[in-house]
Amino acid sequence: MSFINYAAREINCKLVYYGPGLGGKTTNLQHIYTRVDPGAKGKLISLATETERTLFFDFLPLELGSIRGFKTRFHLYTVPGQVFYDASRKLILRRADGVVFVADSQIERLESNIESLENLETNLAEQGDSLSRLPFVVQYNKRDLPNLVPVEALQAALNPRNVPWFEAVATQGVGVFETLKLAAKLVLGELKKTTPA
Repeated sequence: MSFINYAAREINCKLVYYGPGLGGKTTNLQHIYTRVDPGAKGKLISLATETERTLFFDFLPLELGSIRGFKTRFHLYTVPGQVFYDASRKLILRRADGVVFVADSQIERLESNIESLENLETNLAEQGDSLSRLPFVVQYNKRDLPNLVPVEALQAALNPRNVPWFEAVATQGVGVFETLKLAAKLVLGELKKTTPA
């Protein structure tokens, strides 16, 4: 699904952070944005909604290596967490090269995590895609808070295929770059298989 700009010799990849509202998607991207070299990033664009504190989406080009002489540029997006923004979620998810699912580890948020994951799978299916085809990483965020679901239970509920996963505390930057680096590596691995020599 990546876009190749032959004039600039760039391959543009889209990585979407998906998950329930207030789960930490925006915090992940804000942490990444503040720590990436200013010369290697574009503007952080935010569209705030009236009803939630998270951003509508973030846009961040991030260069990571090259493939067959082309620079790779990552565009990082978050989706709105609230279900009634589903049309926006679908639009942002369209033509994604990879997905990071950011789960809120608190017990009271388990059902929201499950609903959000089901929504992700439904939206991908409507676009003729699936999580089994896309590079996919799960992040169990907010591991510093009380009332946590044990990782084993989160795995059973949210990651039955056992895709790569990380524990995180996005407010402190714990697990944020590890999640990004692996997701980017998986996307680049897929690109290398499909990009002509």
